[in-house]
Amino acid sequence: GNQKATHLENSQGKKSQHAEEAIFYMNCRAAYLTVFKSSLENIKSKEQLSLVLQQAGRNPSQKTINKYWTSQTTSLNFDDFCAILKKEKPATKNELLEAFGKIDTDKAGYISHDELCKILTTRGDKMTWEEVTSITKQADFNCNGKLDYNKFCELYLSTSEQCCRAARDRLETDPRLRQQHFGNQTENSPEGITLPVSKPSPRGSRKTDHKLPKGDSRAPSRPSSAQSSKASSSTTVTVGASSSRSTKLIIEPDTMKEWHCAQSRGCFYLEENGEIISHKYRLHLPQRSALCVTIKPFTIPQAEGKSCHWLSVDTALFILKENETQENLQLVSFTELQNKEMFGWRGELGSGVYWLLPFTTGCRLRKEKTQITGEAKLVWRDEDGELALTKEFQAALLDVFETIDLDGNGLLSLEEYNFFELRTSGEKCDQEAWAVCKENFEMKKNELTRQGFLDLNLMEANDQDGDPWDLWVTLLSLGYNKALEMTEACPSVIDICAERCKPRIKAISLEAGGSQLSRAVCRSVVHKGEAKVLDGSENIFIYTYRSGSRITSVIENKSENKVIIHVNNEQSKNCMNNRGLTVFAVEVAPKSMMVSQHVMALKEQEEWIYSCVHSLV
Repeated sequence: GNQKATHLENSQGKKSQHAEEAIFYMNCRAAYLTVFKSSLENIKSKEQLSLVLQQAGRNPSQKTINKYWTSQTTSLNFDDFCAILKKEKPATKNELLEAFGKIDTDKAGYISHDELCKILTTRGDKMTWEEVTSITKQADFNCNGKLDYNKFCELYLSTSEQCCRAARDRLETDPRLRQQHFGNQTENSPEGITLPVSKPSPRGSRKTDHKLPKGDSRAPSRPSSAQSSKASSSTTVTVGASSSRSTKLIIEPDTMKEWHCAQSRGCFYLEENGEIISHKYRLHLPQRSALCVTIKPFTIPQAEGKSCHWLSVDTALFILKENETQENLQLVSFTELQNKEMFGWRGELGSGVYWLLPFTTGCRLRKEKTQITGEAKLVWRDEDGELALTKEFQAALLDVFETIDLDGNGLLSLEEYNFFELRTSGEKCDQEAWAVCKENFEMKKNELTRQGFLDLNLMEANDQDGDPWDLWVTLLSLGYNKALEMTEACPSVIDICAERCKPRIKAISLEAGGSQLSRAVCRSVVHKGEAKVLDGSENIFIYTYRSGSRITSVIENKSENKVIIHVNNEQSKNCMNNRGLTVFAVEVAPKSMMVSQHVMALKEQEEWIYSCVHSLV
């Protein structure tokens, strides 16, 4: 009986401690996102550190700031911030009263205005008279010019609590901030996917000593930062320099030369906030057939010989079956075979309608860090004063043309042109406006030619009397920088070959992947990956899957409560992930799963080691 009581007390104590930690991290996140747009942003100055600590209810002295921001410090991340808050506890009322009591030697409960000002401007972190005045205006001085410091302490603590509460309220009411999930990049990472209540999966009863495919090695790795966690799971995968592209997609020309083929181009675009959008496609198969589906970055003919950043971007394609409702798509398969930059899938599909959702991890398609000095010239005036497009701008526009010419026939249909318009201006061109274009610009079969497209942009330049502002808006929205380099977009091409029927593929929209793509990514990793249970937590699973040149991990939370998982990659070598952080934490909702991270080699020609510890906070 005593043993049971002790066990119950320990269990309740652990639950209470877990609840306290969850509240602590929620407050950390609320304070951090009051100052920064994303928990992926770093603290870059002493002033920012002081401000974000104040939002967390602390009142750091200069000595405290200097302790954490030394001469060697260049930035601090969200996890550093959490660690500081654990060490720097907020002042209690007793501590404040004790400090005031040392000044109030008569124990009268009051301090004169002059005495307080003298202390604040001459001792410790000396304040200016202006700073002191701004404080004393808030304080409760009576008619004799004395401060009731007991009331002042109450005011100070209530103000601090109001600050924290306001940060929490803002976090709860702002859906954009709620999705941040402690560094969870919603623009690049699939959102949490709620799971249906079901019987325990056979996968859940697996042992924890899984092995990865032959050629990969695994060893325990436990960085010091994870040692205090309740439960953890470590995974290490070593990939040889030539292994990242070694899974061959074998397509026999002799067996496929009689197959029916269809093709569509498309593009991944990087938004200002880091989110990635792309075309989505509908595939129609008239009858059951063997199929080969591939996707790869598209080499623009005009760009041959140039440095094309996007050719190194990883791509994938998820195939989903359309059921009664578009909202309930079923994952069929995805492109996991690799041959250099091409990813593919081979199999057999029944007749019907399928959705093709392009995907990239965001490891290589990310915001450009290098600053461009100067600006390429887009237009010039000839000796008669007439506006003309520069050769460099014309070359960029022809590259754009190739990207938006989805069927590759060398002409732009109204439908193709409208994808361009939606991307660059947010509006669509109707039939009437298209008819006007037909009267003024070169067209063939009611489709815009390359020359017509160039002339259309020249007209826009003339409309602005040579001011290139609107032209730059168009180029920047299409992933170009001011040097006319496409660095924040990745043109791609999809090929479909069917043995028994003519496949039809059509671009339907240009948007973010959303929950359908998130669910597909998670389910592909859960289905194909190796599962490990977090030691000491039977309801938390970490799935790790290597597909060609990338490794993806998914966290599944089968419990009834949300959990916070700390992710540490400090032991990894020659790796980059989609989050841009070595150490971060994610919050996983009850009965749900979400992508922890996508990881790729930083330098593909060298060996890379993925070594990650997932720990329950």
